[in-house]
Amino acid sequence: MYFFSQVSLSCIMGAFNVAAEVDSVTTKGAGEKQITLSSPLLDNLNRQLQLISYTNTEFNPNTADTVQFQSGAHTATFTIKVRHPIIPKLYDMGPSKCKAKYNISALVTIATKTFLRYDKLQDLIDSIRKFYPTVTIIIADDSDKPQKVEGPFIEHYTMPFGKGWFAGRNLAISQVTTKYVLWVDDDFIFCPQTKIEKLVDVLEKTSLDLVGGAVREITGYYTTYRQTISVVPGDKEGDCLKTIRGYHHVIDGFPNCVVADGVVNFFLARTDKVLKVGFDPRLSRVAHLEFFVDGLGTLHVGSCDDVVVDHASKIHLPWSKTKSDKEYSKFRYPESFSKVSAQHLLYYFKNHFKCMTGN
Repeated sequence: MYFFSQVSLSCIMGAFNVAAEVDSVTTKGAGEKQITLSSPLLDNLNRQLQLISYTNTEFNPNTADTVQFQSGAHTATFTIKVRHPIIPKLYDMGPSKCKAKYNISALVTIATKTFLRYDKLQDLIDSIRKFYPTVTIIIADDSDKPQKVEGPFIEHYTMPFGKGWFAGRNLAISQVTTKYVLWVDDDFIFCPQTKIEKLVDVLEKTSLDLVGGAVREITGYYTTYRQTISVVPGDKEGDCLKTIRGYHHVIDGFPNCVVADGVVNFFLARTDKVLKVGFDPRLSRVAHLEFFVDGLGTLHVGSCDDVVVDHASKIHLPWSKTKSDKEYSKFRYPESFSKVSAQHLLYYFKNHFKCMTGN
């Protein structure tokens, strides 16, 4: 007397096929969503199972099929990911015989957005050139009457007047071709502590996508703006955005660096990851945290307080302000709350947040 063993496989978005047939095994349903195998010889049945293949027939480049395996009264379920293969992105790392550990000019592009403040922009460029004479600098400019900004390894892109802060960020970073992009404000000033190499080392040796530094004010105060960000589930009216000053933990091997969710507006990032998140162009003059909110679940963020950039003084006596200073202030610090209201509307309608809490 023979005792037959029988198993079956079923799926939702594909079909099963048989690469080869094994003796004493009966197969039914090849090329269909369900296939049944039976045999009096258990070893042959197991061998036949090794020759079953799955082919997705209802393609979606980012989904998974559920397969059920049944043997008698027992059922097991597993998933098959449906994906295109990941296409590698390769970057020129510079000459392999370079004396320095990293060829910063080949690895990093510096990007900034300017509006009217050409004196401060020139101070930034001059300070960069003291330490990195051949690093490419990309400038997005939405001034009313753009002035020429020229020089070796400088790319200056003009925009419609007043197009905005995040629109300029999108433009500048869209032109970056290096592995990393260093974002700086146009009123920052490089100093001996602005060591891009340290930030590159962190990204090369960890899984971080973005690492911020510290900004030193004229008063000597250091800002890292480290934040942890979370979304508290709510009801049909929306969720709540929760921000807390601080960080998650220190990074092994880098005692001055921590993992956080939001950092200061001076950071080095993997170019492809920043492009994936993007900057909402509806945010014109007042914005920062919104980028990191949009990056939740996509960006792995860190912060290092031993890489420092100086911040040009914002202290101006009323009678010492230039015409461009006054024009800039009118746009940067509007008398109405319209721009702040725009932020809140985006949080509500785009992110479905009904409230914000933080410290």
